[in-house]
Amino acid sequence: MTIGQVAKRAGLNPSAIRYYEASGILPAPLRVSGRRVYGNNVLPLLAWVRFLRSTGFSIEEVRSLSGPRDIHFSAAMRLRAQAKIAELKAVSAQANEMRRLLKKALRCRCLDPAACGRAILHRHPAGVSPPD
Repeated sequence: MTIGQVAKRAGLNPSAIRYYEASGILPAPLRVSGRRVYGNNVLPLLAWVRFLRSTGFSIEEVRSLSGPRDIHFSAAMRLRAQAKIAELKAVSAQANEMRRLLKKALRCRCLDPAACGRAILHRHPAGVSPPD
């Protein structure tokens, strides 16, 4: 398959496939007359990469899991997944706190930024929460 065919079947831009190759995530394909030629084995790899990227794994994290395969791959994948779940829980908690603070901010009746800042400092000396 050409890079265009792979891109179409994988739902990616050809530039993403070239980037994954340059990043060491995908192995370099065979070249015929200077053009990339892929086997069907690239499609499952791209599906796996897309899955990891859609669940928040960085390119570096994907690269680290894309190295030499051995019997410890599943264990490494589970460890990374557990770490990613913990990271997402922290992000979720932060988003919930931001939502709570923004709901409080909706009740703000200040006339200008300085008044709002004074109200925040009055109610919360650390300046963490918006006025009630």
